[in-house]
Amino acid sequence: MGFSLKLAPGVRIRASSRGVRTSIGPRAARVHIGGGRTGISTGVGPVGFYTSLGAGRGRSGSRGGNSGQAAYQRQVAAQQRYAAQADRAAMAQQLTDAFLRILNLHRVDFPSVRRPIAPEPPAPDRAAIYQHYEKQALAGIGMLKRADRAAAKAQAATWADAEAARQWAELKGRQAQWQRSLDQQWQWLVGNDPDTVLRTLAEAFEDNEAPAAAVGVVAGEVSLVVLVPPAAHAIPEQMPGRTAAGNLSLKKITQADKADFYKAFVCGQVLVTVREAFAVAPGLTAARVVVLRDEGRDPYGRPNVSCLAAVSITRRALEGVRWHDADAIDILNAAAHEKLMAQKGRSKELSPVDLSDEPDIAALVKAVDLEELTAG
Repeated sequence: MGFSLKLAPGVRIRASSRGVRTSIGPRAARVHIGGGRTGISTGVGPVGFYTSLGAGRGRSGSRGGNSGQAAYQRQVAAQQRYAAQADRAAMAQQLTDAFLRILNLHRVDFPSVRRPIAPEPPAPDRAAIYQHYEKQALAGIGMLKRADRAAAKAQAATWADAEAARQWAELKGRQAQWQRSLDQQWQWLVGNDPDTVLRTLAEAFEDNEAPAAAVGVVAGEVSLVVLVPPAAHAIPEQMPGRTAAGNLSLKKITQADKADFYKAFVCGQVLVTVREAFAVAPGLTAARVVVLRDEGRDPYGRPNVSCLAAVSITRRALEGVRWHDADAIDILNAAAHEKLMAQKGRSKELSPVDLSDEPDIAALVKAVDLEELTAG
């Protein structure tokens, strides 16, 4: 006689004439303690095996216990290796996605804005209008006065038609007024009215990954500022790879690879910002872009930035670019008719540009509200 009590998932106590015995673990690898020798059992489906871990009589008992313990340890080690491999594979996928996102930044497509059209107004509800006038026309006319009721309904229909026509004319008039306003805004936009273009670009840049601001518009050329984070915040510190045996590995990224990916990141942010600007402001013919790197705050709490690059790109230079084939660095090298960048070291990493001989760029940077830009 005896009884069995489940204390928690995977933990059960059994009491019998031989004593109290505790079982711990899932059925695939369960340890049994007390009421006899310590042992382990394993089982799948209807088949199960039990092995004692205590010292037995004779050589065969000792060999069986050691064999069972070794099997258990191998199983635990295998599970640990599998878990480590799964974690490594998940991390490798995350890193791969991060690097692909950097390489594809410039490939985002923006539909070109078109002249806005005021929507057609909904037609007046003639049935409701007629019901209103019919109720008025039939007031005081008895149910048996068929001729009078027919005449009243005819009059109600005439009134309903007139009212529906009046409401429709009013709605079309409002639509025309709205269209004139839209046409005026459109003319200002395609004509590169500075206030209109700057307002349009500010709305377009609100959700950009890299904060951007339009500073000015002169003769079809817009001046843009793009803020990028340091390489340490933009580029992962590890890269997925394979060992000589073909196993998945995560290795520390080299300085050269990090510098190359950061250049691709910066060039990608420049191109995606310019493409969006040209898409939403169809009158623009060129863009001058200054790339600032966020260096945090100075000892006084003010935004601290450095200039990483300055480029000038025309709309015409981007026509025909095979965006989904070429990388950002090659596109920018081919399309930019003016480019200012500084690279240093064996890894050719981007370094701040000296603006002492670039008064125009320095003035543009000073015109930016850095507090607002860095807050984004």
